[in-house]
This record gives sequence, C-alpha cells and structure tokens, in this order.
Amino acid sequence: MNANDPSHLTEELLKRLLASDGVESYLDEERIADRELVDYLRTLLHEHGLKRAGVARTAGLNATVVYDIFAGKSRPGRDHAIMLAFGLECDLHETQRLLRFAGVSELWCRQRRDAIIIWCINQGFDRVATDDELYRLHEPTLLSVD
Repeated sequence: MNANDPSHLTEELLKRLLASDGVESYLDEERIADRELVDYLRTLLHEHGLKRAGVARTAGLNATVVYDIFAGKSRPGRDHAIMLAFGLECDLHETQRLLRFAGVSELWCRQRRDAIIIWCINQGFDRVATDDELYRLHEPTLLSVD
C-alpha cells in the first residue's frame, strides 16, 4: 500500500485513536482540526491555479452562487457541489472529498447516474461533456435547462 494513499493514512489515524488513552490526547497529538468546505475550496483553487470567475464559468454556475459558497454564506446542494468540482478540475478523489465537506452524499458506483458521473470524471470529461453523456443515457443532467 502506498504511504501517500489517504485511506492508508486514515487507517493509521484510526488505529492511533482507538489505542489512545483519551480523545483529548489523540486530538492534541495528531493536531486534528475540523476543516471547513471553504478552506478546502480555497486549497483546490490555489493548487489548480484557478480563479473563482473561471470556476463559475466552467461549472456552469452563477458567479454569485460560487462567490457565496467560497465566502461561506451558503452550502451547495449535491448537484451544485458536483458542478463545482468540475469547475475546480477535481479528480475523483478530490470530488468525493468536496462532497463530504459540503455535507452531501458521495458519488456511488452502484447508482446509475453516479456511475456515469464517476466514469466521466475518470475520463477527464468537463461538466458539459458529462451533461451530454448523462443526457445521452437518459439521466438528469447536472445543469438543468428548464
């Protein structure tokens, strides 16, 4: 198992937590802190060298909605979080983490629509191409055109 694999790291942290004398000592030793959605979005923005306006455009979201999410004024629903992940050029791992931070369910390969989205992310599709694939396979698109 790769030492940089997040699941490996999480398993190690879980072992340390369960072996600790008290939760406070674990929290102090491991410097565990809650990470907010806003912090994660800013990290992705920086790591991917993007601007919020470009993220909004690529995601297909209203710029005001994106700015409010980045400011912590609102939380995205599941489809908006997925669209935001496309705008931030997230890989599957980053997308799943973004969904967790947003407080919505992760993509699940046993659900047809989610499986299509997972496949599209893995293929490097953008949001538009993903919506095309969803539409082609008779599933609701991320960007609803009412």
